[in-house]
Amino acid sequence: MACVYFLHSEELAKYYTGSCLDLALRLKEHEEKHYSDAFSSTASDWVLFHSIQGLSYSQARQIEAHVKRMKSKTYIENLKKYPEMVQALVLRYQ
Repeated sequence: MACVYFLHSEELAKYYTGSCLDLALRLKEHEEKHYSDAFSSTASDWVLFHSIQGLSYSQARQIEAHVKRMKSKTYIENLKKYPEMVQALVLRYQ
């Protein structure tokens, strides 16, 4: 199963949104700066803020794109705060 995940950097005061099939592996890649040209390589203090798991890969990609279109820190924070928002997204992109 796939997931959408949100990382937070205190250093940058920013969030990173991504999707993947293996969260543990992807977090390790971020930590090791596996993709040196990627945005996430600009900070070294990324921590997992929130994740939405149990999705199909297609759902995860669509939800990731939706969240990125919102361009809002508050929206990401509200996804963690209000589980009903996550449920609505999962249903929307079923």
